[in-house]
Amino acid sequence: MEVLLLPFRWIYRALVWFANSPRTLITSYLLMIVVAGVIYGEVEQRSPADAVWWAVVTASTVGYGDISPTTWAGRTLAALLISTMVLLVIPLITAHFASRLIVDDDAFEHEEQEQLKADVRRMRALVEELAARQGIEVPPLPPVQPVSGPGSAGPRVARSGRSGRRRPRR
Repeated sequence: MEVLLLPFRWIYRALVWFANSPRTLITSYLLMIVVAGVIYGEVEQRSPADAVWWAVVTASTVGYGDISPTTWAGRTLAALLISTMVLLVIPLITAHFASRLIVDDDAFEHEEQEQLKADVRRMRALVEELAARQGIEVPPLPPVQPVSGPGSAGPRVARSGRSGRRRPRR
């Protein structure tokens, strides 16, 4: 079963890498426009300027109708270009830029997380010291489980209940 899922994991990892690289997204968009334009120009016997114009209009799904494919090869190319752009490239570009606009000001910085961990360790040591003075046995800590990320085989980690609302400015 693992062998069957391997290609899907590779595809998922490639999409994550692809989605998190704005240069790659924009470059792939432009490359697809140029390649589709060149192919369209050859298949439909159009000038390079008309072919690239057709690719831009088709990829953006505007479809003015001033230029449209007449051959099956041109129509197949149009279907592939539209499908790829609508289902993959444009949503990834939109999601990337939207994720940059949404900022969680309540999120802890790395230094804050490290300080909290150190504070918890100090509190644990104090509790153990007080418990030893009182003759109370402190229960052992549960085993540490590795944090799992998207696509990993580790256990799922529950999300925090943070609302993501911004703090009021002072």
